[in-house]
This record gives sequence, structure tokens and C-alpha cells, in this order.
Amino acid sequence: MPTHYDTDQPMAFPILIGDIGGTNARFAILMDANAEPKQFPILATADYPTIDAAIQAGVLDKTSLQPRSAILAVAGPIKGDEIDLTNCDWVIEPKVMIRDLGFETIVVINDFEAQALAAASLGPEYLEQIGGGEIRPATSRVVVGPGTGLGVAGLVHARHTWYPVPGEGGHIDMGPRTARDYELFPLYEPIEGRISAEQLLCGRGLMNIYRAVSKANGTPPVAANPSEVTSAWSDGSDPAAREAIELFVTYLGRVAGDLAMIFMARGGVFLAGGIAQKIIPALNEPRFRQAFEDKAPHSAILRMIPTFVITHPLAALSGLAAYARTPVRFGVSTEGRRWKA
Repeated sequence: MPTHYDTDQPMAFPILIGDIGGTNARFAILMDANAEPKQFPILATADYPTIDAAIQAGVLDKTSLQPRSAILAVAGPIKGDEIDLTNCDWVIEPKVMIRDLGFETIVVINDFEAQALAAASLGPEYLEQIGGGEIRPATSRVVVGPGTGLGVAGLVHARHTWYPVPGEGGHIDMGPRTARDYELFPLYEPIEGRISAEQLLCGRGLMNIYRAVSKANGTPPVAANPSEVTSAWSDGSDPAAREAIELFVTYLGRVAGDLAMIFMARGGVFLAGGIAQKIIPALNEPRFRQAFEDKAPHSAILRMIPTFVITHPLAALSGLAAYARTPVRFGVSTEGRRWKA
């Protein structure tokens, strides 16, 4: 029977790496420590009843390679031998995967740990800086990613090692600040009586803002999904969409600044995910950095902390590949999160 196993020794190649989100699953195979990952088409989680079926049909049936190990980054807390995803019906059962899919070892980590690994390993060609500030070497970093939900992870540097710190920072409280906020917050859809950051800073959060703005303005909403909101903002066809994106950027700046102070992230704050990539022009407008830096009495500190959009299309896989190649470079805890045949 597979057992929990905790070690920082390298895993056996080939290694399957996977980034499992609420909407999409991305997989690649790393042949050895010097190879570039062999990528496979992105899979919609709704198209497969289980992750096992997705791996079999979307990866193993499309290659002659048989991975000996797997490192999976998942959107959800990792507890026990059955791992539920937060925004997806899949349940990950590493013991069953070892038995049925032929893996020798499986490691499961949080999806934003993988984004944090990417923030420690991506080159400058995959980072677009927003505003001022400069990375201070060997200091803490933060990754914030609005997507299906709002992912947050810290990255602490100690003893020449990067330690990713996963958490549920996307569920911190949000509150009104400006006169417009006080108009809109009563119109935002709460979760169990409160407005969390994730209620505003993710795909459905953008729709939450957009519907509230439309209601406050007394106009019927035109856009039906986040893509339509960003399209209407981009072409200027819907004033409510424009304001929704402006508020989204402002709220994201506030949360990013709070997290920068919590981690004293002098190494930078990194915005991950497709939403951030789509709204880079809005992020480059002054309101994001103004909200980020507006943290009296510590605004001077925030002005020195750089912010970046991660532009790599598969950043989490890149982070997993970096970890798979040289696990000793990263302090990833695998206790209770590693299974071995």
C-alpha cells in the first residue's frame, strides 16, 4: 500500500507536473532535470468526471512516455488521502492514482505554492513591472492571483532557500473606503454576511462589482460574464464595465498593499493569472499603485516595493518544473503531502 513519505530527495524522472484549477487543468511531462517540459493541451475540468480520467485521456493516451512521478498543484486545502478542490468537483486520491495510473511517487501542493515557486524562478522576460520600486535580493515576496477564486501565497527566503507559504489570504475582509465604496458595498453580494476579498477580486467578483455599479447607476447590466466586461472596458462601449475594472484594479491594489506589509515583501508583489494579464493597461494607470502605496504610516515603504504582472502563460507549471529539477533549492514541505508506492 502507498504510504505518506517525506523527503527532499529528487523524484524519479519522467515527472508529470500538473496545475489543477477550478476551471482548467494544465499538464506537462519533464523528461529530466535539463529538459523543457513537454506540454499537453489545456483541459476543462468540467469535461472529465475525475482527475484520473483527465490524466489518462489528456496525457497518457497521447504519449508513449510513462511518468514515474507526479507533482500536482491543486486549488484547495490538502488534508488526508482524499483532497477536495475548492471550485471543482474533482477529488484527488493519490493512493488510487498510484494504483491505477502507475506512478511511484506523488506530491500534492497548493496551487499558489506553485505560483510562488514561479515568482522565485521566472526570468525578467516573464515579468511586467507596474509602477516603481526595485526587487531587494533574498527578501520576502507575495503572489496574488485573481482567477476562479483569489489565490494568495507568500515566499520567504532563508538559509539560501525559498520557502513558499500557502494560505487562504483571498478570504480576508474588504471594507469601504471612499464615498463611492459606501454606495456600492451594500449592493455587493456577500458571503455569509461579509464581503471578502474573493467576493470582489476574481471572475465572479468582477461580475459582483459590475452588477452593483449597474444597479447604482440605474442601468441594466449588458455584460453577462467577465470576458464581456473586460471586452466592453477595452472598447469603451459600457461605462459600467469601465468603472467595474477601475474599482477592481483599486481593490486589487489595496489587497496587494496589505499583503506586502504582512510579509514585508521587499522582494516584490507578483500578480498571477489570466485576469491580471488581460487588464495590464488598467493596472498601469495610476490608481493601482496609488491604492497599493496608500498605507499610512508606511506609504514610504510601499513606494519602494515593486509590483509585477507574471506574463508567463503557464507560470505554475514553470514553478513546478523548477522545483522538480532542484527540490533542494526550495523549502517545500511534503510531510503529509507525499505518497509513495
